[in-house]
This record gives sequence, C-alpha cells and structure tokens, in this order.
Amino acid sequence: MTDQSGTLSDVRRGMIPAHIYNDREIFELERERVFGRAWLFVAHESEIAKPGDYVVRRVLDDSFIVTRDEKGEIRAHFNMCLHRGMQVCRAEMGNASHFRCPYHGWSYRNDGRIVGLPFHQEAYGGEAGFKRKGQRLLPAPNLDTYNGMIFISLDPEAPPLVDFLGDFRFYLDFYTKQSPSGIELRGPQRWRVKANWKIGAENFAGDMYHTPQTHTSVVEIGLFREPKAEKRKDGATYWAGNGGGTTYKLPPGGFDERTRYVGYPQVMVDRMKTTFSQAQQQVIGEDGFMISAASVFPNLSFVHNWPRVADSDDVLPFISVRQWQPISENETEVLSWFAVDAEAPEEYKALSYKAYLMCFGSTGMFEQDDVENWVSLTNTAAGSMARRLKLNSRMGILEDDTEVVPALTPEQFHGPGVAHTGYGEYNQRELLNRWADYLEQPAKSATALEVGAPAETAEAVQA
Repeated sequence: MTDQSGTLSDVRRGMIPAHIYNDREIFELERERVFGRAWLFVAHESEIAKPGDYVVRRVLDDSFIVTRDEKGEIRAHFNMCLHRGMQVCRAEMGNASHFRCPYHGWSYRNDGRIVGLPFHQEAYGGEAGFKRKGQRLLPAPNLDTYNGMIFISLDPEAPPLVDFLGDFRFYLDFYTKQSPSGIELRGPQRWRVKANWKIGAENFAGDMYHTPQTHTSVVEIGLFREPKAEKRKDGATYWAGNGGGTTYKLPPGGFDERTRYVGYPQVMVDRMKTTFSQAQQQVIGEDGFMISAASVFPNLSFVHNWPRVADSDDVLPFISVRQWQPISENETEVLSWFAVDAEAPEEYKALSYKAYLMCFGSTGMFEQDDVENWVSLTNTAAGSMARRLKLNSRMGILEDDTEVVPALTPEQFHGPGVAHTGYGEYNQRELLNRWADYLEQPAKSATALEVGAPAETAEAVQA
C-alpha cells in the first residue's frame, strides 16, 4: 500500500492531489477507515412507520435490513443468514414479521432472533449440537436517530451520534423539523453515475461558485428568483460540527415575509415558529439567510430550493435528502429522497414534489448539468498526468492563510460554527480535512463472532 501521508498533507493545505478522485488504493482506504467508522444515514423513520415495515439499505458492500419490530423498536440487521451467508431479505422494502432464508429455510423474527431451523434435531442433534437460543442476525454495531433520521456506524466505538453531528444539528433542523411531526419521505430514486463520491458531497457542502456557470441554461429560462452570480456571492457558507452548507441572501423583511418569499404558505410558517429555536429564526428573520444545500461528512447531502413550477412568479420550495453511495473509485450510486413536512397541506406536497423532480430528481435539470462535470473530472483524474497535478482549493484565503473576507460576526449570523459571505472553498476544505483525519487512522481489528459456537464462545456472542 502506498504511503498516503504526502497526499493527506497536501489536502490539509488546500492543494488537492487530483488523483484522489479516481484512485483504487485511496478507495480501499476509504472503505476501511471512512465508511468503516463514520455514522451513515440509512433510512428515515417514516419509511418504516408500522411494526414489521422494513427497507434494505447498504453501507458499500454490506446490506442491512432496517426494520421496526413488533414492539416498535428500530433495528438494523446485517442481511446475511447465520447458516451459509445467503441474504435473508432480497426485497427492497415491505412489511414482514419474519425473514426466511431462501437457501435452507432458516428463519428469523423481525427483531433478529432465529426462530426456525429446519431439522434442528436431525441435523445438529438439537440444542446439544447447536445452541439456537440467543442466536440472532448480526446487528449493526451502532444505531441511533436524530429527528427521525436513522444512522448506523460499523464502528462499535464510534462517538455518540449527537456528538458526531455536533452543531450541524442546528442546520439539520431546517430540513427535518419544520413542524412537530417532522418530515415524510418519498423514494429513494436511485441511479448510478461514473463519478467519484466525494465530488457530489463537496459540491453540496459549499460550491456556490459553480452555479452561474454550470447551470447557465437554468438561469436563462428564469427558473429561479435568485439565478445571478451576485446572489450566490451575497449568500453565506457555514461550517459547524461535521457538516456545512450554503445559504441565499433574502430581500428585506422578517421571518414571516422571508419564508413566504421562498414559497411557504403562512400555515407552514406558523408551525416553523413553534419548532425552530430563536436563533434558528434569527438566521432567516434578522440575518436574512435562507438555508440551501448542505453535506454531512462523509456522504449525506441536502438541498432546499424554490423554483417556479408554473407560468407565474410564484415559487414552490422543495427539500431533497441524498446520499452518495460509493460503488468504486469512479462510480457512485445516488440515492435521492423527496422530503416534505408531514403536516404540510396535500396540495403543497404535490407541487413541492413536482419542483423536486424538475430540479434534482433523476432527470432533473440541475442533476444533468452537475453530473456531466463530475464524470469528466473523474475520468481525467485517472490519468498519469493527474498524479502530477495538485488542484488549488484555497479560494477565500490568502497565501499566509488569512481570509480574503473576514468571517461573519455572531451579530451578523446567529447560527453556530463559522460563516462567510463571498466566494470561497471553506467548506470543501473542511470536508476533505475530516476525510484526511479518518484516512490517517489505522482501523482496529474487529471482534469475530462465531455462530452457534461451543458454550464459552456462545455466551460471549449472546452478551
């Protein structure tokens, strides 16, 4: 394995070795040290609302059944039969009290406990040969939720989710808690792009610089109220905890006027005021910044925007949750959900869904523009010349690392973390710095678990 210390050092000073966007060895390290450790989004509680509901989601090559058991507890089981390793659930989603392996018929309750082992007595001599009691599908080492979003970590020693998210929870609420009922999701739509997963995460984290160039056609047809480059420059980027994102600068007004400006009906605005904190309302109502796209390390992103959906000046906001699921160093599966306040009027939900599909669905206009760039970048990064090139990602800072434009003061931006206006690559650097921190930490060896092992080992498994 190549020593990557020089690569990580370059990343930390904002000079990005181009090959990190298409490098097999880097990807193998990411698999072990990033996706083997970080908290990763797998589902939302609204997707498994009733006992027995389940969805099957992956963490790279590992498949998990995310389910709500008969007692209402949320669980994530490794989707692998304890007998010969077959996937016990091959449907994408559904409702089931039990899962039965199609290979030899071993079956499990939706809480993971094994309940059926054909010919247990004849094949194993019963409990004397194979202690069935206490055996269950392997659970995800860590599972927790925030605002109904279900995360797992493959690291049993991962920090608590609330610590991992840190101050980014302040911003996560804008997408996931517009009313006491939270959000409901539709999807995910899935598609694959021949691009490295980090590019999308960086783009959503803070790339306000690309909009007027990449999305020229969207600007020309007048899809948005804020299409001009100047509007993106006037907005802010912020970074807090393990995530960061972008905002738009809004016209003068208070919280009500500004949220209505982006298309929210008054009934939804009133509910936001019951769930958003004073500081969250101040970011919009006093500071004039409306939350737009964001990314949480390593591969979870959000987008909030408000296009026109009819031949009028009216706009409709939409929210999308998306995940950049790595397939390889040069291919990514995009999972994209439409998210909406569960208490929103039905007419609003329908129009907001239309706005989402038009912009960031699988055939959305923004989506097509972005992917063309990301595929090109990934292809170019595979060549030998790319190994000589270090991309300058120092936008917003001078040679001596001082800032081109000072960070906003707490009076100018009431959210936690550090926020800047103007063009800069502050957030892309923050995201890649965390990536470097994870990559330089060798993985700890995981504890092996034996299925139906002799007594002393079996006790350890049950514990």
